[in-house]
Amino acid sequence: MILTAITFLVILTILVLIHELGHFLVARWVGVHVEEFGLGLPPRIWGKQIGRTLYSLNWLPIGGFVRLAGEDAEAEAQDTVKGHTRKEYFWARSKKERSAILIAGVFMNFALAVAITAGLLVSGVKEPSGNVRIERIVAGSPAEKAGFAVNDVVRGVAVGREPRTDVRVPGDLIGFVGANKGREIVIFVERDGQETTVTAVPRTEVPPGEGPLGVAVSDLELKKYPLTEAPGKALAINISRARDMLVSLGTTVWRLVTLRPPQADVAGPIGIAQVTGQAVKFGLQAVLEFASILSLNLAVLNVLPIPALDGGRLAFVFLEKLLGKKVRPAFEKSTHQVGMIILLALVLLVSINDILRLVRG
Repeated sequence: MILTAITFLVILTILVLIHELGHFLVARWVGVHVEEFGLGLPPRIWGKQIGRTLYSLNWLPIGGFVRLAGEDAEAEAQDTVKGHTRKEYFWARSKKERSAILIAGVFMNFALAVAITAGLLVSGVKEPSGNVRIERIVAGSPAEKAGFAVNDVVRGVAVGREPRTDVRVPGDLIGFVGANKGREIVIFVERDGQETTVTAVPRTEVPPGEGPLGVAVSDLELKKYPLTEAPGKALAINISRARDMLVSLGTTVWRLVTLRPPQADVAGPIGIAQVTGQAVKFGLQAVLEFASILSLNLAVLNVLPIPALDGGRLAFVFLEKLLGKKVRPAFEKSTHQVGMIILLALVLLVSINDILRLVRG
């Protein structure tokens, strides 16, 4: 539990800090003054002024934040405030510059997801190979008695003189064996480059966790991508995942609007922490894969035109472009406040769903 909690907080902090670093770097690049860059959320534990920016450490260890001069646009009527020139304020920059600052966090999270995925592809990932391979044989099982060997590749199956059925995925073999318990079956296997046949009788009385034949099979093989190929593959994978996430988010919002409970695979902070614990059990590669998915999820969520999120703030910049003038700062501020309340309510509903799922087991 302690390791899970620490891993969860470390992942969340890194992802949010990467996001805020995007805002920070682009704001500095275009000339907007950054008043504070904080690790964690207030109240503040410690702070140090470096140049004109305060770098702070805060009590709530969940991410971080960047506070820009003139971010809420309420000081727009003044040329200088707190010693800043007008051009140092966020509201005073062009629409392109403000859009770049707002989208920078999303870009950083998406780039991090792609980078982690590319690194995993280079180190090696298991992918479907089209070969159903025997990975383990249970002692005393029908498979052991029939003479199966680990690393045998199953090519086909048949019953007696019936036509052979090809095996391409584990489900082909599992389904065939399950449908022919107690009958003599012929399994065509490739061993050391040569095809041979093995005859076995799947048992009708199956010990827990062993299966009728007593073998563990898989069609996954370790594949390592070259450095030249991994980035493109990682980009394609994350674009596909982002599309799936958008569909899932749309479905979740619709279910909540229509007063139906979220789907079982929708998780809030509690559910994410639980999945983190499962990833920890499988090792570093699983944790990195999970961090990549979370980073992408953060990018997708923040790019949506929802008030209080980056996408919502970006929507006001687009609205300004359409109207030819800025929306009243008070209206924009109140819209973001309402959006934050709705988001917190959604998080609460999803968290209740997480708790109910844990209680039900």
